[in-house]
Amino acid sequence: MIATAEPKQTRIDDLQKKISATRLSIWLSCRLRFYFKYVAGITKPRTAALYVGHTVHGVLKHWNKLRWRKQTFTTESLKDQFETLWTTDQKKELVRWEADEEPGEKATAWSLLDLYFKDTPIPVNEMPEGVEVTVEADLAKHGLPRLIGILDLVRAGGRITDFKTVGQTPNEEKAAHTNELQLSAYSVLYREATGRKEGGLELHQLVKLKTPKLVITKLEPMTDNQQTRLFKQMESYVEGIGRQDFVPSPGLHCAACSFFNECRRWS
Repeated sequence: MIATAEPKQTRIDDLQKKISATRLSIWLSCRLRFYFKYVAGITKPRTAALYVGHTVHGVLKHWNKLRWRKQTFTTESLKDQFETLWTTDQKKELVRWEADEEPGEKATAWSLLDLYFKDTPIPVNEMPEGVEVTVEADLAKHGLPRLIGILDLVRAGGRITDFKTVGQTPNEEKAAHTNELQLSAYSVLYREATGRKEGGLELHQLVKLKTPKLVITKLEPMTDNQQTRLFKQMESYVEGIGRQDFVPSPGLHCAACSFFNECRRWS
């Protein structure tokens, strides 16, 4: 466990100036978890599930960049990239493996990628609009701080595409609802960067089952109501951080929280 040496008020001031979808999502789910992660700066090893998602995302980023640059690749070269990432990224940060867990998780991660490369709805020759694009939106005119984010993939026609690894087969309506905050944030960022409305939104969800599945959820562009919801959530974030309203939100999600022990000691 490592905590930042940066002054607490400095961290709070910085967090009020810029917001990302990830920070906002954590804030809304549990303000004390947000405090441990972003204000106290406590770092924890990744869980196995998070490392699988991290590596899958890294290989998909590599694949998208190869297509963007019109470079050739094979399944074997993508497998080589997977092997490299799986090993080298563990040298940069710790992973919390249970006994004998890593080989099975590694096999799962590659099986998800292998499925995606075989069943992807994206044509190999489709030229992306952008891959892993870092974007900022100045929302001062709405009385809000800057919104920051990285777009995984923007397909031809401005279709914002986000990749997910999930543990069970997603319901389309629930997937749209639980990912609304992130997709709305990406829509705002895209519109700010291009001056155009996105062509639509897509969730490409790789399901970690004994027999892996790929579930594609296609959604319409962000509505005015969804943008209003996002902006109201951002207002809550700014006001709450200003009050240092870092309180716990006990619930079922606590079972998977890496700050469980710190939370139990909180008073």
